[in-house]
Amino acid sequence: MTTFDVNAILSSTAYGSDGDKIGKVEQVFLDDNSGEPTFLTVNTGLFGAKENFVPVKGARQDGDRVVLPYTKDVIKDAPKVDADQHLSPAEEEELYRYYELNYEDGRTAGTDRDRTTAAAGTAGTAGVAGTAAADRDVADRDRAAVDQDRRDVAATAGDDASVVRHEERLNVGTQEREAGHARLRKYVVTDHETVDVPVEREEVTVERTPINDTNARVDNGTIGEEEVDVTLHEERPVVQKEAVAVEEVRLNKQTVQETQRVEADVRKEQVDVETDVDRGDLGRGDLGRDGEAPRR
Repeated sequence: MTTFDVNAILSSTAYGSDGDKIGKVEQVFLDDNSGEPTFLTVNTGLFGAKENFVPVKGARQDGDRVVLPYTKDVIKDAPKVDADQHLSPAEEEELYRYYELNYEDGRTAGTDRDRTTAAAGTAGTAGVAGTAAADRDVADRDRAAVDQDRRDVAATAGDDASVVRHEERLNVGTQEREAGHARLRKYVVTDHETVDVPVEREEVTVERTPINDTNARVDNGTIGEEEVDVTLHEERPVVQKEAVAVEEVRLNKQTVQETQRVEADVRKEQVDVETDVDRGDLGRGDLGRDGEAPRR
């Protein structure tokens, strides 16, 4: 970009080489000696609080768009340089080195900001650029503290006006493990049993029967001793033991269900919104005509 409409540049939107929108063009920096534009700044931060420097070399105008020869990620990661002050040769060299440009082929003198002159549509000279920057020093100094706070917030919050809130959740499941063993073991115990057994036995009774003519026995009529032997019988209990099968015992497994309670501590993030007014850091210059804080 050797020549361009500065008015159009300051009211345009910057796009990356891949076509992604980057942000609004905020300022144009002019060479102290030649007055030619060398850098422009693009708003890439939250609430306009972050500006990144991009070399003008290789950029082109496309209506109300400025197409830069770098992607948005490359521009966002550029070295942090204060956009409210004069660029030193060391800062220029750092920027050229980051964008892989030859510093010797670029500017060898310092580069100063000239937003006012650029807005008027003139490239300006080193003296005009320095005067314009000096005229704004007083106002810029009053806002420096507030702007720094905003830049810090933007750097902390990132380039998007959002944060990702996280929380922990309990993922409860079950895990099978060995709980023990069950064994089937057979052993011998002795019980004492008592059984009543009916038995029979023979006893001797004496029966006397008179003898008459009807039942007369043949007897020699001799008196003498005589002995008669009678055998008596009786029953006695006899005990015999035998082993018999009475039942079969088997081990089976079955699943029963129960409920157990688990407890654990989980963490989660909360989000609070804090503005400059809440912190009490809003300067007088940020108040509206009615003394109220401007709405954003």
